[in-house]
Amino acid sequence: MAADLAASLPPGAIVLLYGDLGAGKTAFVRGLAAGLGIPPDDVSSPTFTLVQTYAGTRLLHHADLYRLERGFDVEELGLAEMAAGAVLAVEWAERWDAAPPGAIAVHIVALDDDTREITIGRAQSLR
Repeated sequence: MAADLAASLPPGAIVLLYGDLGAGKTAFVRGLAAGLGIPPDDVSSPTFTLVQTYAGTRLLHHADLYRLERGFDVEELGLAEMAAGAVLAVEWAERWDAAPPGAIAVHIVALDDDTREITIGRAQSLR
């Protein structure tokens, strides 16, 4: 599903990922990577580095906002600017209050150990 989504994303697309810890957000980013011509095994959670960049047929920036302290100004990271010419995937996107309203929102819910419910839509309609 993520690889198919990636194939349809234009340069500058922002994918906001929502879901509980262990829901599969990083696994979804691995699928995006595959769809962008990036080896999925190269993708790991950037929890401590905040942002990682992967190059393949296209460029993917992968951000993880989980460890940001309350009150941190996410705008200081320059995520929106980072998306220019690339695809930006943001885990724990609920911590980015000023995320662009035209972004793609992906909500992942773990139904059990092996099953996920994934909803994809525009950010303003699914937040």
